[in-house]
Amino acid sequence: MEYRLLNNGVKMPVLGYGVYQVDPAECERCVSDAIAVGYRSIDTAQAYANESGVGKAIKKSGIPRSEFFVTTKIWITNAGESAAAKSIEHSLKELKTDYIDLLLIHQPFGDYYGSYRAMEKAYRDGKVRAIGVSNFYPDRLIDINNFCEIKPAVNQVETHIFQQQKTAHAIMEKYGIAHESWGPFAEGRKDFFTNSTVKEIGEKYGKSVAQTALRFMIQSGVIVIPKSVRKERMAENFNVFDFQLTGDDMAKLSALDESESAFFSHYDPNTVEWFMSIVNSQMGK
Repeated sequence: MEYRLLNNGVKMPVLGYGVYQVDPAECERCVSDAIAVGYRSIDTAQAYANESGVGKAIKKSGIPRSEFFVTTKIWITNAGESAAAKSIEHSLKELKTDYIDLLLIHQPFGDYYGSYRAMEKAYRDGKVRAIGVSNFYPDRLIDINNFCEIKPAVNQVETHIFQQQKTAHAIMEKYGIAHESWGPFAEGRKDFFTNSTVKEIGEKYGKSVAQTALRFMIQSGVIVIPKSVRKERMAENFNVFDFQLTGDDMAKLSALDESESAFFSHYDPNTVEWFMSIVNSQMGK
């Protein structure tokens, strides 16, 4: 395994297992399979409703908690200092752990400054080893970085071969914030798994499109958390440390960047209204 040294000295695996859209009823089994494959970094969130499955699988594994790197995220309905603090305690109980390795603000909406203060307190209290944000575009990332006491260690944003976040990556590097990808396979959009360029490069190494894409991001300094519910795919995604892409390979893959989301933009008013409709529904408004 390769690691990224975060800005507070904590070591984070550059490859982890994500459980977004993993059915809560299936989560324990999926995470147990991932652990058996070799994954030790697990990424979940309050909004996924499967933190409990992650916690059960880790406990069941019999592997010391110290060997795992667990990430979760504070959802918008828990925004604000008081609500976020309560949600952190709830996440600790769901995950069956005394501490969270990485705690992120899930979306840049609501009173996320209040949430961040609660995270800073949890960090000082030893309940969290590193804190950061998710889906923060450069403007909001620079803003919160300049007005917080504990600098964000990680920013998790949509990143894949078609949306490489080159401008955002440069800003993160400038401020010493690790770049983490969600959606490393773009959920199969844009004919991801049949792309001829990625396929051709991968064939040189006997690797799949998925493995080649993951290797590209890792060599680009991006942390990845691919998700699959199939153990054989988990193993495939984990097997990306026995080859190295050349400079020419990297240049060809870099040229695939379209510099736009395959999903949605947080700057789009319609997207923000969509998020607010979800929040209002969850809060019974």
